[in-house]
Formats: sequence, structure tokens, C-alpha cells
Amino acid sequence: MDIIARRPGPSVQEVFETDINPAPAVMREESPAAGQTTADVSIERYFAREWHEQEIEKVWRKTWQLACRLEHIPNVGDHVVYEIVRDSLIVIRTGPDEIRAYINSCLHRGTMLRTEAGCVNQLRCPFHGWTWDLQGQLKIIPGQWDFPHVDKAAMNLPQAQVGTWGGFVFVNFDADCEPLDSYLENLPEHFSAFNLEDKYVAAHVAKVMPCNWKLAMEAFVEAYHVPYAHPQVLGYYGDSNTQYDVWDGVRHVSRMISVQGVPSPAMKGIAPERTIEEMRRDVPFFAGKPIEVGPGETARGKLAERAREKISRAIGRDMSALSDTESLDLIEYMLFPNMVPWGGQALPITYRFRPYEDDPERSLMEIMFLFSKAPDGSHPEPAKMTMLGPDQNWCDAPELGSAAMVADQDTDNLRRIQKGLRTSRKPGVTLARYQESRIRHYHETLDAYMAK
Repeated sequence: MDIIARRPGPSVQEVFETDINPAPAVMREESPAAGQTTADVSIERYFAREWHEQEIEKVWRKTWQLACRLEHIPNVGDHVVYEIVRDSLIVIRTGPDEIRAYINSCLHRGTMLRTEAGCVNQLRCPFHGWTWDLQGQLKIIPGQWDFPHVDKAAMNLPQAQVGTWGGFVFVNFDADCEPLDSYLENLPEHFSAFNLEDKYVAAHVAKVMPCNWKLAMEAFVEAYHVPYAHPQVLGYYGDSNTQYDVWDGVRHVSRMISVQGVPSPAMKGIAPERTIEEMRRDVPFFAGKPIEVGPGETARGKLAERAREKISRAIGRDMSALSDTESLDLIEYMLFPNMVPWGGQALPITYRFRPYEDDPERSLMEIMFLFSKAPDGSHPEPAKMTMLGPDQNWCDAPELGSAAMVADQDTDNLRRIQKGLRTSRKPGVTLARYQESRIRHYHETLDAYMAK
């Protein structure tokens, strides 16, 4: 592809060629998008009520969405409430090996059966006491003498579809949806070495964002904006040489790889000591004894060595053979419509983006950190979600570390983008051929769902 030849070097793959511990085969793949249009993407999808209403019917009620983690509902009766725009589900463990997702509405007069997570042995309406067992069967109608016309056997709670992968629980409102296994496409293969099922939620922070949910997500799936929005990282982060992968025939998944421990191509020639100093400044993970670079050594190699030491101690297993890229790099995937999981071992992040309530110009962004369980499978209680208030910044959640500063910088820009699109006289946004190809791919998939 001609555009690849123009990007600044060294490429991600060229960096991998000099790594001490070589990258695995799945990381040596490179698949730049081919055949994408260069037409603008319409702006009404970011604020128009009509588009929002169509998304509810054709996206949120038709796609697989991340609802929770398995560790959130380990015991029978444990449940979470998953909400998306006007829909609500009770995602509940109904047996040791069974999870169901019930429509969160009493079949008497519509009262929400649950408003928060917890553990129950039945689902009882707080308004009139109609009660269902965990299998969704109606068991109690108070004053049943007055309902001779109601057949209990015909009043089971309606369900959504449920699937699991990598320790995540997914839901889909569409009874005729494609199986989760095929919907995930190449994601399970690419994550097979990352062992997401052996992790737990160690931090979970959410904030209402001043923009459409797609805008929020787009800010986190490309590195084109990094030199201007996050200049503090340029000494140790590859931005304009980031690799973007869009695979032929894969509808729901894309990837980007940004190398760390090397400076931005715009910062060539800086000393390796500066790269190490600035990465240690921003990423507490690399704190501790000094990291010295000897003859023939590189900043990236020494940082990867420190990362493997830290990871080994954290999980109680020898990770000295872990590749440099899995130890250091930003390996980020996107699963349509709204999940952004990271691969590797160094940056255990998962993002989730949703419309906030029924407002197309606000969204709920969540950042989750997934830490490894102990070798025996034990782990602390999963972190409860910290909901930041409207006057709080991401930096008010210290558990996020340096990720909070980056999120705050993006939040400021997203507020300006949402307002700017409203005032724009240009009917579409213009996307780069390569650096924003994941956004283009995402919108092509969105358009296909919206056209159904």
C-alpha cells in the first residue's frame, strides 16, 4: 500500500526486529486497510436525534455488548444491572454454570425489578410484590384471586441472549442474533496468549463525557492526535509510526500497536536516558531502582527487562520469556460497537463507551484495569465502579495512575469537538487514509448495521 511507504520510521515491525525477546507471530502480522473510501463521514451521526433513535433499534438492540465480568457474579443469585439508553437487563447467575439476562421490567405494570447489583434468591417487584424465581418463572401474584385471567406459566420473564469470552459476559437483545463466537471473529485467536479469563477488575472508573459516545471512543483508537493532545509522552511513545490493522472480511474487530520505550519519530536522536527518565516519570510501573543503559543496550530493552521483573513478581510466575512488545507496548483492539480491550501484559486496560441515558450528546466512558489473579486463581473482590461527578476530573481517581492525565486531556478536546460539530457548516468529518483507518472501518460497519 503506497500510504504505508510514506509513514515515518522506524515501523512497528522494524522495532520488533531489534527486540531482545521476539514478538509472537500474531504481533508480526500487519494488515493495513485496503479499499476504503476517502469520503467524509456525516456529522449528524454525532448529535441528530433521528440517528440516535435508529442506533437504538439497529445497533444497541442488535449487537453483542459487554455487560460485566464473570467475577462480578460468582455465586448463584449474584447480578448486575446493565443499561443501554432505554433498555435495562438483569444479568444474573442462575446456576453454577448458567447466566441469564432478564428484561428488567415487571410483567404486571412495568416496574423495574432491580436498580442495582446484589445477590437475591428471587426477583420480586417492590411495587406490588409479583415474584419470579431465578429461572424466570412467575411464582407469586399477591391477591391472585383477582387475576383469574393471568396464566402464570405464560408469564416467564423475557430474556436477552448471553455469551462469555475471556472472563467477560456479553448480552444481545436480538433473539435471532449471530452466535457470539462468530461475532468475535479473530479476537479470541489474537488474545489467546493474554489469558483475560485469569484476570479480575482491579480498578473501575466512569465519567459522563460531554460528547457523543462515538466521539469519545474515537479519541482512544488512533495516535494521530498524540503530539498535540499528549505531548508529554513523545519521549517514549511511538505515535506517527503506530501500526493500524484492519483485516479483510473482519467486520467487528480492528487493532493498533504503538511501541513504547522508543521516542516518537519526531524526537529522533534523544538520549536513551531521557526516554527512560520520562517513562519512569509518567508510568509508576517502572519506578524503583535506577535503570541504567550499558554499551550495546537500548532504552526499550532495559524497560522491557524491568517490566518482565515487575510482571513476574505481580503474578507469581516467571515471565522472563515474555516478548518485549507484550511487556511494554500499547496493543489495543476494538470490538464493535463499544468495547476497547488492550492486549499484552503491561497495560491491562479495557474501555467501554455508551450513550448516557437518552442523550446523543453525552456518553458514559468507563476505564477498567484487569490485573492477574494469583496462581491458585484467587483474587481480591472486583473493584466497585467509581462514578466521577460532573465537577471531577479523571485525575480525581488516583487508581488510574498516568491514564487519568491522558483521559483528562482528551475530555477537554472532546467537549470542543462536540460543540464544533454543532456549529460546523461542513457536512462531514475528513479522515486520514491510514492513521484514522480504524475509525473509517468502524463507521463502515456502523453504516452496514444502520442500513439493515
